[in-house]
Amino acid sequence: MRLLGATDIRRLAEQVGVRPTKQRGQNFVIDANTVRRIVRVSGVGPTDVVVEIGPGLGSLTLALLEVARRVVAVEIDPALAGGLPATLADRAPGRDVEVVLADAMRVTELPGPAPTALVANLPYNVSVPVLLTWFEAFPSITSGLVMVQAEVAHRLAAAPGSKIYGVPSVKAAWYAQVELAGTVGRQVFWPAPNVDSALVAWRRRPPGTELGDERLRRTTFAVVDAAFAQRRKTLRAALAGLAGSPDVAEAALLAAGIDPRTRGEQLDVHDYVRLAAHLPGSARGGDVGPPSH
Repeated sequence: MRLLGATDIRRLAEQVGVRPTKQRGQNFVIDANTVRRIVRVSGVGPTDVVVEIGPGLGSLTLALLEVARRVVAVEIDPALAGGLPATLADRAPGRDVEVVLADAMRVTELPGPAPTALVANLPYNVSVPVLLTWFEAFPSITSGLVMVQAEVAHRLAAAPGSKIYGVPSVKAAWYAQVELAGTVGRQVFWPAPNVDSALVAWRRRPPGTELGDERLRRTTFAVVDAAFAQRRKTLRAALAGLAGSPDVAEAALLAAGIDPRTRGEQLDVHDYVRLAAHLPGSARGGDVGPPSH
């Protein structure tokens, strides 16, 4: 497989008329060793149908095609999506790959066999909502590895009690076991970002160990949003609006075995699930709304 280098990336960008923009978080990987490392750490193998979000000019796509059974590349930029098939046909002839022009936040189905893994260099500005959206929309995806801004990576993998533990940490934990899987230097990108990057690996909770159904998920996420919207407040105060009053919030907390004076960053995902299950009916009907950062 002939992977892409810095000269290739710049040439291809010029050919399709693309200049990387901050708006879409376009920072193309120009180092073949980095994309091979991402694929290796992801654990993707010859039986996997891999989704790649934001393939750009194809650096990671080609590395995935070295090992995966099939790759579906979801690209929002029409110029990039239009130019990618020619690159793949030239450098990975005969491989099973399909490019889908779509907004990853709006994809509900994909062509071909159900995806089993997600590997991507996610745009920094939408990485958390994209990841949560795909967790929910594609339960067939059982594992993955994403490259994101280092700060976001640490938040996704944070443990209760830490200053960076928050909404992304808990919501990701609903679906999967999440862990940091390495750092990536700025010099492997074009253009070089002004923030550090890191790898986040995850493996979905196995069948039979899910934390609850869709209704409980929505309630749990609503509780999480309320708890972290006012981090300095006790949960009794922070959940008063969702529960209907401070007293009702306190009763639910006590029923769940949680001290009402506790703050949101002290609870793990299991605590939140237990708390959600003890909220009164009106609160349990609440909607989670869009994923929070």
